[in-house]
Amino acid sequence: MLKGEKLKYFVLFLSFLFFFLILFIGEKKLKEEQEIAFVNFLDKVKKGEVKEINIESDSNILFLTKDGKIFRTSKDPDSSLWEIFEKEKIPKNDYLNIKINKKPEVSLVQFFLSFILNVLPIAIIIWFIWQMFKQTQRGTSQIFSFGRSGIKVYNPDDSNRITFKDVANLEEAKQELMEVVEFLKNPDKFLKIGAKIPKGVLLVGPPGSGKTMLARSVAAEAGVPFFYISGSEFVEMFVGVGASRVRDAFAVAKRNQPAILFIDEIDAIGKVRGFGITGGHEEREQTLNQILVEMDGFEKGTRIVVLAATNRPDVLDPALLRPGRFDRKIVLDLPDIKAREEILKIHLRDKKVGKVNLKQIAELTSGFSGADLANLCNEAAILAARRNKEFIEQEDLLDSIEKVLLGPERKTKVYSKKEKEIAAYHEAGHAIVAHYLPYSNPVQKISIISRGRAGGYTLKTPLEERSFYFKKEFLDELASILGGYAAEKLIFQDITTGASNDLEIATDLAKQLVLKFGMSEKLGPISFSKIPKEFYFEKEYSEKTAELIDEEVRNIINQALERALKVLAFKKDKLEKVAKILIKKEVIERKQFERIIKEKKGSLKI
Repeated sequence: MLKGEKLKYFVLFLSFLFFFLILFIGEKKLKEEQEIAFVNFLDKVKKGEVKEINIESDSNILFLTKDGKIFRTSKDPDSSLWEIFEKEKIPKNDYLNIKINKKPEVSLVQFFLSFILNVLPIAIIIWFIWQMFKQTQRGTSQIFSFGRSGIKVYNPDDSNRITFKDVANLEEAKQELMEVVEFLKNPDKFLKIGAKIPKGVLLVGPPGSGKTMLARSVAAEAGVPFFYISGSEFVEMFVGVGASRVRDAFAVAKRNQPAILFIDEIDAIGKVRGFGITGGHEEREQTLNQILVEMDGFEKGTRIVVLAATNRPDVLDPALLRPGRFDRKIVLDLPDIKAREEILKIHLRDKKVGKVNLKQIAELTSGFSGADLANLCNEAAILAARRNKEFIEQEDLLDSIEKVLLGPERKTKVYSKKEKEIAAYHEAGHAIVAHYLPYSNPVQKISIISRGRAGGYTLKTPLEERSFYFKKEFLDELASILGGYAAEKLIFQDITTGASNDLEIATDLAKQLVLKFGMSEKLGPISFSKIPKEFYFEKEYSEKTAELIDEEVRNIINQALERALKVLAFKKDKLEKVAKILIKKEVIERKQFERIIKEKKGSLKI
C-alpha cells in the first residue's frame, strides 16, 4: 500500500499520463478536421460533395463530405445559411439533399473531453503553484527551526527502558545517582532539611564505559522523562544557533519536569574558553555561556537534573565544574574481571548459550569496556549462526575476542614461504621475550594467521587487575613489544616493515614514561602532559628540554631493544623451535607454548 511521498508521486504520475493522453486525443481530433475558406465550402455545395452540415454557432460550421472528410469553416454571423445560399443563387436541388443540423447533439464523451481539455491544464498549473508555495513555506520553517534543539525523549514507560539491574558493575556510581533518583521522586525530603540536590552531575569515563546507559537507567528508576542531546548537535555554522538550541532544550525539560536532561559528549561545547586563534570558537563559547546561564537560572522548586558525559574532563572549562553547576563528578572506570563476567552474563541472557566458561572470557578481556563486551557477545552469536550451531559455545566467544581486538581473519591472504617464515620468527620473538622477562604479561596465544591489518599476533593478558605499575614492568613490556623487531634483526640480519606498528606502540609508551609518569633518569620526576593554556601549538618547555626528552625516549627504546636481543640470543634454540612449529601449525595456545619452552616464566634476569 502506497503512503506519504510515494502516494503523492504516484498520483502526480497518473495526472501527467492522463493529461498527455487527453492532449493526444484532442490533437488527433484536430488533425482530422481541416480549416477551409467559406468560398470553398460554397463551391463544394454547388458540386454536390457535401453530405452533412453541423451549424455549431452563428459563425462556425462543421461539415462532412461524401468521401468521409471533415472540414470546418466560418460564415457571416448576421446571415443564416439559407439566406447565403439564396444570395449566392445556389439551386435548392443542390442543398435540399444535404442533412443540416442546426443544433448538433453533443455526446457525453465529447463534453467530457472538451471539459478536460479546457479545465485540466489550468488545474495542473494551480496544483504546481500550490506545491511550490508549500515547499517554500517548509523551507522557511526549516530556516527558522535552526534554533530548535532537536532533543530526543525516552519515556520511563518504554518497553526497552534500562534500569539499574541492566547495568552491571558501577555500584559506587549507582549509589551516587540514587540520591538524584530520590530527589526526583521525593524532593520534600531534601527541601525540609534545607538540602540542595546537585544541579548537574558529570559522568567521566573512557568510551564505552556505560555513561549513557547509566544516565538512562537513572531516568527509568526515577520514573521521569529522559531528554537526550549530544554536545555536537548544539553548534552550527551560524553564530547564535547553539545558544538558541540550549534555551530550547532547557525549555522543553522545564515543561516536562520532573525530568533528566542528558548532554552527551559535553566536551564538544564545554572546552576551556580562550582556545584557538580564529573566530570559529566564538559560537562554541556562546553556547557554553548559555548553558551556564540556564543552570544558574533554575528556580528553587525546579525538578530538573542535568547529567553530562565526557571522556575528556581535563579540557572542560572550570566554570562548568564549579559549585552550582556540574559540581558532582562521577568517575566510571573500565570493568575489572568480576565486573566483566557480570556484564557478559547480562549481554548473553537473551541469547541461546551452551556450556561456556565466562570467567575465562573475563580473564582474557582485560581492558575491554562494557561496549566492547556487548560487541563481543554479538560477534559470538553471529559466528555461531555462521557455523550452523544452535547455541553459542566457548569456541565462538574465544574467536570473537580476537575478532574484536584485531579484526576478522583474512583467509584469502596467502603468504609466500619466506613471508611465513618472517611472520613466524617475528611473533615467536614477542612470545620468547615476554616469557623470559619476569614483569611482562604472560603469553596466551601466538598466531601467524592474518587478522585485520596484522600479519600475525601474540596475545598477552595480565595475571591480575591493578591500578599501579612499576617502572620495571613498563621496561619489560617495552622489551617484549620490540621482541619481533629484535628477532628479525637476529635471524635475518635485517628488518622488515612488519614491525612498524610495534615501533609506534613502543614509542608512545616510552614518551608516556618520560612526559607523563616522570620515569626518566635525566629529567627526573617532572610531568609535561598538561594541555597548554593558550594555544595548542605552544610548549611548556624549552627547546633544550625538548631535545632532552627526545634523547631520553630514544635511550629507553634502545635499552629495551638491547634487552630483547640479549634474551633472544640466550634462547635462540627456543626461538627457532617455536618459529618452526608456528610455520607448520600457524597457531600455538598457551599450554602448548609452555610445553615447548619447559622453563618457568621470568627465569632470565637481564
